[in-house]
Order: sequence, then C-alpha cells, then structure tokens
Amino acid sequence: MLRIIHYFPQLTPEQVLQFEKMAPLYREWNEKINVISRKDIDSLYEKHVLHALAIAKIITFRPGTSILDVGTGGGFPGIPLAILFPDCQFKLIDSIGKKIKIVQTVSEELGLKNVTAIHTRVQELKDEFDFVISRAVTAFPDFVGLVRNNISRQPRNSRPNGIIYLKGGDFQDEIKNFKNIIEVSEISGFFSEPYFETKKVIYLPINR
Repeated sequence: MLRIIHYFPQLTPEQVLQFEKMAPLYREWNEKINVISRKDIDSLYEKHVLHALAIAKIITFRPGTSILDVGTGGGFPGIPLAILFPDCQFKLIDSIGKKIKIVQTVSEELGLKNVTAIHTRVQELKDEFDFVISRAVTAFPDFVGLVRNNISRQPRNSRPNGIIYLKGGDFQDEIKNFKNIIEVSEISGFFSEPYFETKKVIYLPINR
C-alpha cells in the first residue's frame, strides 16, 4: 500500500482508505473463489493495483470520460482506476459471471459510485466509450477488431479516444500493423519494482 502512496502522492484521504480496503476484500473473496492467483494475493498492490495504475501515467482522464474495461476478471485495471478518477464512468465486463459478482461486491464495499459491472461479452455490447482498457485478454490485433466499434468519435481528453492495453513480454509481431500510430510505454519508466521490467502500456488512438 505504501508504494501506491509513493507513486501517487496526490491521493485524497478517501482514496487512500479505498485502496487500503482492497486487500482484505480480495483476500476474503479469494478464499471462496480463486479470482486472483493464490501466489499473487500477497502481491496485490504491486502486481494488480499498481500495474493497473500504470495507465494513469500516460493519461489523466478528464471528468466525464467513459471507460470500458474488457475482460476485467476481478476488477483490474478498472477498479483501481475508478478510485483514482472518481469523476469518470467505468463499465467493467467479463464473460464469467462469478467474477462480475465479486467486482460488484467489491465496488459496493469501496463505495464506488462510478462503476458498473456487467456479465457479458464485448461482442454483445453496443455502447460507445471514450477509451477501452484491458490487461492482455487476447492477441492485440484480435482485441482491436473486437472493440473498435465501441470507441466513440467524440473526444473529450487531450489524447484521441482509443485503446489502452497492458501487456508483457515480446509482442512486436502483434503490433507491427500499427507501428505508425501506436505508442508503447515501458512501465519500468514509471515504477522501479523488478516486476515491471518487461511490462508495457500500449496506447492505440482510434480514428473512425
């Protein structure tokens, strides 16, 4: 938890409390449903919360921004970002109902009024959003094809609307068709923990 405050010193007391509440909530749920790898639960703040917040190092969402988190699992990256940007609206979706139940309960326990969690597949979602975010749910070109039509044409941020994707390892082949417009940021440039040495944030603006 201290590393969250270290990297985001502007947090309000309410936000600090919300982040602090995450660990016991996820521990409790993980004993019932393995929503986070059991070997990772002790590293929740590093491998899940801080990893999600890397997105906030490449963009500050303006109030009113709408964000869709596809394949959210236990609520990542959506829930940490919803805490950080309380004036933005987040829709978190997953095809596994029990995971969405956890997301709904955790969001309620944290007092998040800006999170909607829905059990659905992105192929069934017709809504449009300013940004679509995710943590490497599939190969990047396939993901772009899945969500392109869910991105609004009406920008409200300093950056064009688009896709923000958390990805690790070597994925040069996956992004070769987007080389002229894609932006890849090394998370190790934001956070010093060894875990982030191979982790990246991919930003792809979508112009329709």
